[in-house]
Amino acid sequence: MIIRRSNERGYADHGWLRSFHTFSFANYVDRNHMGFRALRVINEDRVAGGHGFGAHPHRDMEIISYVLEGEMEHKDNMGNGEVMRPGDVQRMSAGTGVLHSEFNHSKTNELHFLQIWIEPKQLGIKPSYEQKAFPTAERQGQWRLVVSEEGREGSVSINQDVNLYAGLFNAGEQPTAPPSRHAWLHVVNGEMEVNGETLGAGDAAAFTPDESISLTGKEAGEVLLFDLA
Repeated sequence: MIIRRSNERGYADHGWLRSFHTFSFANYVDRNHMGFRALRVINEDRVAGGHGFGAHPHRDMEIISYVLEGEMEHKDNMGNGEVMRPGDVQRMSAGTGVLHSEFNHSKTNELHFLQIWIEPKQLGIKPSYEQKAFPTAERQGQWRLVVSEEGREGSVSINQDVNLYAGLFNAGEQPTAPPSRHAWLHVVNGEMEVNGETLGAGDAAAFTPDESISLTGKEAGEVLLFDLA
């Protein structure tokens, strides 16, 4: 197990935007943390009320947005216009090229969300968009598959061989980790004991295919687990 501590991440403060970067991103460059398998970006963003990211382009990247607090307004040149709330998962396949914007839907309350980039399995595909809600009850005390290549079990589909699970666990709970190959575990909030080590909000850990993953909740919180080829 290799641990990536929250306070070791890159950080950018733009006033209206405060962002932590698990992997190299924009002006933060760390050759030791360029990504993990097909997982390229995990940015934890806090956007002030009335602000956001204006229209900007992407191509050949699978982009997942996961809202933690507040509301995020999405618009793109494919004609999609949605408002995301906590528990919502959005996937945008940029493919041959897409233009989109993301704004805090509120003029006063802060928006807190994760932006995740995954390198695509196939390049040059037609751009597409998908969004689904995963209620708290579906994640409480269990792992909920929220993203998969085939869109299994009602999950959001993605152009890559990856499974993303989300779970909400109370103190004392010992969830059995789903089967994984190369795994990346990201603690969203709360505190977990993982293979004997304490991981708090923003901490993460990487696992090889032959490693077992033992988890115990120390404080109630949320965890994401990426299963990657």
